[in-house]
Amino acid sequence: MATETALPPDRTARTGGTAIPLVAMDVRRIDHFGFGTHIRNTVRGLMELPPRLRYALLGSRDDLRQWPQLPDHFRGVEMETSEAAPSNLLRLPWRLRQLGANLLHVPHHEWVPLWLPCPYLVTVHDLVEFVLPQAAGRGRGLRRRLVRRSLQRAARIVAVSESTRRDIMRQFRVPFAHIQVVKNAIDEELRRPANGEERAQAAARYALDAPFVLYAGSVQPHKNIGRLIEAFAALKAGLVGTRWETLKLVVIGDKPARHPGLRRTVIRSRMRQEVRFLGFVPRETLRALYAEAAVFAFPSLHEGFGLPPLEAMAQGTPVVASNSASLPEVVQQAAVLVNPENVFDIHRGLRQCLLDEELRQKLRAAGLAQVRQFSWRDSARRLEDIYCSLVYQTR
Repeated sequence: MATETALPPDRTARTGGTAIPLVAMDVRRIDHFGFGTHIRNTVRGLMELPPRLRYALLGSRDDLRQWPQLPDHFRGVEMETSEAAPSNLLRLPWRLRQLGANLLHVPHHEWVPLWLPCPYLVTVHDLVEFVLPQAAGRGRGLRRRLVRRSLQRAARIVAVSESTRRDIMRQFRVPFAHIQVVKNAIDEELRRPANGEERAQAAARYALDAPFVLYAGSVQPHKNIGRLIEAFAALKAGLVGTRWETLKLVVIGDKPARHPGLRRTVIRSRMRQEVRFLGFVPRETLRALYAEAAVFAFPSLHEGFGLPPLEAMAQGTPVVASNSASLPEVVQQAAVLVNPENVFDIHRGLRQCLLDEELRQKLRAAGLAQVRQFSWRDSARRLEDIYCSLVYQTR
C-alpha cells in the first residue's frame, strides 16, 4: 500500500478554525525530459511563494527525492503505481479521497481517471500529434477520445502558450474562457552563464574543435532535422574562404538510430564528416554547449512552447527559429525567424546569423532581454491564483 510522509503541523492545516484547501499535484512524470522540467520548476516556484494553500505531491519514492526537504505546507505522498496503469483508475481516486484533496492538478493531458472525488485541472504542453498528421502514432483515434474526455471534464485547462490555447480550441472545441495561459521558463541551472573553463571542457569532451551550429531537443519528425541538415549542406558550400569554413552541425537529442531517415539525409547531403549526433547530454554540459555554439537552430514544424531557443539565448547565442506555432510568441524579435518548410529560408537564416556581425550582437542583447520575460516564480504565482479561484469557488 502507498505510504506518505507525516502530516504537517496543525497550524498549516487550519487558520481561524477554517481548513486550508489541499491541492494535490501528480508528479509521476518528473523523470520525463519535457514534463520533468515543467513539474520540477513549478513545484519549486510554488514553494517560494507565501503559503496560501496546502499541497500534496503524488509520486514514487524516487520522484519525491527531488525535494528532500519540504516546507510545512507541502507533503510528499508515495504513489508507486504508474499514472498509465489500469489500477491507477481506482488507486488515484482512493488516494485523493483519503487525503481530502480539494483539487487535483494533472501536469499533462492524458490518463485522467473517469471518476475523481474532487475537481481537476490539466496542463496541455502541446497537441502536435493532432495538429500534424506526420507526428501521429498508432492509436491516434483512441488517444483523441481520451484527450477530449480529459479536457472537457476538467474544471480548468492550463496552456503553456497562446498558440497552444488556440490549438485546444480548434482541435477540441473548448471555450476560450475555460483555458488559462501559464507560460514556461527555463531552468535556473541553464540560465547561469557558462564560464570559459566549462565551455572548454565540454568542447574537449566531445572533440568539438571547430565552430558549430547547434540543435538541441528530440529528433522526432516534426522537429524538422532533415531540412536543417539539407540547409546546412547548402550553407557549407558558401562558407569557403570565411572564418566559418570548418563549421559543423551538432545535434543533441534522441539517438538517431531510432530515426534512420536522418542518417540517410546526412549521406545524401554528403555531410557525413560535418554532422555530429551526440545523443542526450547532462544539463551542465548542455549549458556549456549552448554558450560555445556559433548559432542555435530550431526549425521545428510545431511547438507547444519551445524552451531550447530561450536556453540558448540565456547563454548569449544567436538563434534561428521557426516562424510557426508558438515560437514567434516565445522568441519575438530576439531571433531570426524562418519558414521551417523551406530549406532555402532556413539556409538564409543560418547564413545571415553567421555573416552579419552587427546582427549577431543585436541578437545576443535581445536574447538575454527576452529570457528575462519568463520566470517560474511568476508562472507559479499565476498557477496558484487559478488554484485559489477553483478551490474557493467549489467550497
